[in-house]
Amino acid sequence: MYDFVVVGAGPAGSRFARSASERGRDVLVLESGEIGRPLACSGHVSRDVWEFVPDGARERLLQNEVYGARFHLGGADSDAHAFYKDEPVSNVIDRVGLDRTLADCAREVGADVRDGHTVTRVAEGPDGVAVTARGPDGTERFEARVVVGADGPRSKVREEVGLPEPDELLHGVLGFEPGADHGDRVDVHLTVPRFFAWRIPRGEAGAEYGLAVAPGDDAPARFEALLDDYGVDVEKRCSGAIPVGPPDRTVGERSLLVGDAAAQTKPFTGGGILYGMRAADVAVREVDPRRPATLDDYERAWRDELRTDQQLGSLIRAGYSMPEPVQRAGLRAFSGEIGVHMDRPTSLFSRAQLRALLSWG
Repeated sequence: MYDFVVVGAGPAGSRFARSASERGRDVLVLESGEIGRPLACSGHVSRDVWEFVPDGARERLLQNEVYGARFHLGGADSDAHAFYKDEPVSNVIDRVGLDRTLADCAREVGADVRDGHTVTRVAEGPDGVAVTARGPDGTERFEARVVVGADGPRSKVREEVGLPEPDELLHGVLGFEPGADHGDRVDVHLTVPRFFAWRIPRGEAGAEYGLAVAPGDDAPARFEALLDDYGVDVEKRCSGAIPVGPPDRTVGERSLLVGDAAAQTKPFTGGGILYGMRAADVAVREVDPRRPATLDDYERAWRDELRTDQQLGSLIRAGYSMPEPVQRAGLRAFSGEIGVHMDRPTSLFSRAQLRALLSWG
């Protein structure tokens, strides 16, 4: 019997597997397809990501450094409000390479990571959990003390153990323009109802275009309009669900959710790479697989870890739906040099941001 069966080898799942294995836990990871594929997530992340990968991985994964953003209330040719630092604010990375690097980190410390295994059933019991998966050699059954659902916004684990869904599942679309783009600013367009569209320079990898919309909106049509506005064709595109708003409960009798499965994401961008990995570390610290009552400790601890930033992030997102004159006034008031951290809205109240505000005078 394994201590943990982790379903999903994205950043949260692989981070959990690595951290748990380092503590001497017996961990099996099941990934439904090829690790890192299909791509359904932007690679624009805060520089904190390097704390979670080996030192040598940065040179291999880094595609571009971003020093700020231009916010538009219209299209590509509209006036922009610039926010910037004199040092990199964020990095653009090889997103597929990140998944594979994190999975390799888990393997190196003893986790059994298997791709090509699609989980079809999860059954909790008083003494453990049984996970059934369809793999290259047919149907297999694995037993563990706890199952970890790190299998994304449409989590099979969440469905099987009867945990509630996130508040929202936005529809995100990405497309990639070939050719080098070494620009150092991202473009953000507050032209999509309840969310936004973006353009990200990816160095030698070209440029990324994307947007997210609420359920019922026409994401493909809006994406085509974005590409037409910029006058570009994309070489490849992908789409996926973006969970926003954690469900009321993320643990079961012998189960826990982490990452996108638990909507451990930033409400104002939908990004969840760093939040999911932080929550994974909390889960490893709090959960003893031989004492299922400790699952509730994880429930409390991860919410304490992320609550304030998620709440402030929801307030920031509310600004996307403000009347345009209010948006314009707000952008004008706060544009310029910034001292904020892209993953931590609480940094809006930091000394660095205060110094930036005072410097405008």
